[in-house]
Amino acid sequence: MDSPLTLVGLPVALGVIMLGLGLGLTLEDFRRVAQHPKAAVIALVCQVLVLPALCFGLVLAFGLPPELAVGMMLLAASPGGTTANLFSHLFGGHVALNITLTAINSVLAVFTLPVVVNLAAAYFLPDAGSIGLQFDKVLQVFAIVLVPVAIGMLVRGRVPRVAERLNRPVRVLSVVVLVAVIIGTVLSERENIADYFVAVGLAVLAFNVLSLAVGYGVPRLAGVDRRAATATGFEIGIHNSTLAITIALSPALLDSTRMAIPGAVYGIVMFFTAAAFGYLVTRVGNRSATD
Repeated sequence: MDSPLTLVGLPVALGVIMLGLGLGLTLEDFRRVAQHPKAAVIALVCQVLVLPALCFGLVLAFGLPPELAVGMMLLAASPGGTTANLFSHLFGGHVALNITLTAINSVLAVFTLPVVVNLAAAYFLPDAGSIGLQFDKVLQVFAIVLVPVAIGMLVRGRVPRVAERLNRPVRVLSVVVLVAVIIGTVLSERENIADYFVAVGLAVLAFNVLSLAVGYGVPRLAGVDRRAATATGFEIGIHNSTLAITIALSPALLDSTRMAIPGAVYGIVMFFTAAAFGYLVTRVGNRSATD
């Protein structure tokens, strides 16, 4: 895990990813929450409080090994990402609300994610010492997550044309670096990958499905309209597995291949569950429109 690729590549990849997110954000994205306060507040409460509690219950129910359990909690604490915005667009969600929630969640995660990881590590790995995100590591997360977002937003605000030109190359670069790191990690752990998938696959699937259900169902029960609920469903149901994998693998942070396994499995499973969820929501919406 201490190869130059992981020591340098992972922080660079995460920084570039968050820079790309910042290049697509403006202050208006944060102000827009005032237009949908109920949906935004419900989504944030579900993201910050409900999902970690739900994930904790699933981890206990499935009896996952300690490091995989912490990896699941890390995934639960990770915010939504651009994939959620894409699915919301494809299936008629309120994309502007998605963008706003992604922006707010990305900022909140700098503070909430270390708390969740530390609590999970203290519970599942009480004898592992400083395996969780300690204060100095929290500062590192802050630096490589929030600072690039701020820089990207600054570029977007001052020179929007430059931001538009940089947006695609930055995203491509981040994906290339991250894929290289993940491939290297998978190759080094190839003898255990099948066992990891068996160990955590059902838990990941259950968590993904329940996240989508909570993200859509709770707002709908609270009277939020279908488009906004679809947006929150994808935002809460599709976590940023890239962020979870990077934090787990980075030698400067958690430095644990096993903790990255839930995020890696989730990154595959979520495409199928999200597509099925989008189909169901669209079908229900079309049926309601014809009634």
